[in-house]
Amino acid sequence: MKNKVVYVSGTFDLFHSNHLKMINYGRGLGDTLIVGVSTDELVCSYKKPPAVPFEERIAIVEGLKDPDVVIPQRTLDHHETVENLNIDIFVIGDDWKGKYDYLKEQGVQVFYFPYGAGVSSTNLKKKIYDQYKKLIESSDVHPIPEPKK
Repeated sequence: MKNKVVYVSGTFDLFHSNHLKMINYGRGLGDTLIVGVSTDELVCSYKKPPAVPFEERIAIVEGLKDPDVVIPQRTLDHHETVENLNIDIFVIGDDWKGKYDYLKEQGVQVFYFPYGAGVSSTNLKKKIYDQYKKLIESSDVHPIPEPKK
């Protein structure tokens, strides 16, 4: 029986529980788990820069027990990645739903992992920003005391 190779793709910015769930899910789908971590250059080609630099994001993913191999992901086109690494299964967050269906033509099973309404890096950034804004407002907005004579 052929060894099933699973590739999990992501930015993994502000690493959170849904990232971990997606990687664990990938682990359960096959024998060899490769995780591709998007480089800062790649992420900046389609959205704002990640809050956490690439070197830190890839180190976090490398520190997990599930991946067999962690590699930099430098492109959103995974034709060559699939071919070069003999990938059988491709996993990515469901915010990308439909974008990687073309890999099915190469015989790859594509899974869009459901993040649902829970934790996401975008939601975390907004929450941190909102909390910071309230903190600044509460620390900077105060009555001016009357000078003592």
